[in-house]
Amino acid sequence: MNLVLPNTLISQSTEIARALQINIPIVALESTVITHGLPHPQNIQLARDMESAIRSEGATPATVALINGKIRVGLTDEELARLAETKSPLKVSHRDFATAIVKKVSGGTTVAGTMLAAHQAGIKVFATGGIGGVHKESAFDISTDLRALAEIPMIVVCAGAKAILDLPATLEYLETMGVPVVGYQTDTFPEFYSRDGNLDVSVRLDSPQEMAEFAQAHWSLGLHSAVLVTNPIPLTDAIPKSEMEPIIHQASKEATKEKIHGQALTPFLLQRISELTHERSLRANLSLLINNARLAAQIAKAMVGNQRQRLV
Repeated sequence: MNLVLPNTLISQSTEIARALQINIPIVALESTVITHGLPHPQNIQLARDMESAIRSEGATPATVALINGKIRVGLTDEELARLAETKSPLKVSHRDFATAIVKKVSGGTTVAGTMLAAHQAGIKVFATGGIGGVHKESAFDISTDLRALAEIPMIVVCAGAKAILDLPATLEYLETMGVPVVGYQTDTFPEFYSRDGNLDVSVRLDSPQEMAEFAQAHWSLGLHSAVLVTNPIPLTDAIPKSEMEPIIHQASKEATKEKIHGQALTPFLLQRISELTHERSLRANLSLLINNARLAAQIAKAMVGNQRQRLV
């Protein structure tokens, strides 16, 4: 992949430019959760809550998005609000950047799109909800997120892959591409809404400091993949796997029947699952997003602390 965006295509907010200059911890945030994940005004509230969670841990949030065809790393509150109210926003992954730029439209960046822009800006840590992966409906429907994880060196904090996916196949892809899957205080791969999965992670680490040291060791060997940190949803908001599996199966059958595929598939499934769980899954999603933002901020702080010690 080795994609490099010219600096003229990316603009940083004043806050992010300053944080990069003086080495303040930064956490990148995706924006499809704002544009495609939640209705207004829940979407803007979540965006603000995630940024607040990062600030509360002593780091600076950098929400990534396309605003009128401009790639923005770090949004003002006014830009966040404008993005949250955008009509028919574009869902921006790697293939969609040029479309957004040429047509001068606004949109939310996916995990892959956010990783690309944040990496170009020099940001090393990114928090999201769940990564994309291999879909159950078709083994050929594989998210660009997996390719980005294989080729862009960032720490990506998530609650596993979205539970609607083929999780064994997704983990197999990550193993094949050499992406370490780190369990934060867990030996098993979190399954987004649930904590009771039975798939193994490649290594368990129990502190942000350990994860910062792990990433440094990984990249020091000349490896260029991301380090995927999987952070289980808080226990109070977790939904047992036995409850979620039949609901996910029903939503998947409905998607197949209605011939929904491509970029429209994940939003349809998440919305249908929310309806079937009477928004319990939505509350779980919000909880894990905030939880991941906090952990990412702690890891970013540990990384900056390690860099400063090496300079002493």
